[in-house]
Amino acid sequence: MSRDDDWMRRALELAARAEAEGEVPVGALVVRDEQVLGEGWNQPVALRDPTAHAEILAMRSAALKVGDYRLGGATLYVTLEPCPMCAAAIAHARIGRLVFGAWDPRQGAAGSAFNLVSAPELNHRVDAYGGVLSEECGALLKRFFASRR
Repeated sequence: MSRDDDWMRRALELAARAEAEGEVPVGALVVRDEQVLGEGWNQPVALRDPTAHAEILAMRSAALKVGDYRLGGATLYVTLEPCPMCAAAIAHARIGRLVFGAWDPRQGAAGSAFNLVSAPELNHRVDAYGGVLSEECGALLKRFFASRR
């Protein structure tokens, strides 16, 4: 089992927390030098904040911890391919590496619908790796949305 799998399992635990709170089950964490700098899970409903995606909350937490919004050399793990808003924030934070689980063909911005994290127009490009524990990540989302129908 790779270290990416280990960290993605932690992201899945955070996604389960989101689900328990009635939110879309997405979890994220920022790791640098084998240390968790920040964690987050989807909370737009609870916080009444459309920007309260797991990735944004994890990066906010990490930035507060290190005292800088630039998170160079860090890896962001997230259970779902980031949306365009999150992808732009990831690039702006100078995240070095993005690892995600499930692909999002409708609004994913790390290679599915868009590829903002590697866009040459941005001043920073992020190395993105998708599909880590994709079955587990996708199953959690599918179960959540099936229960809502």
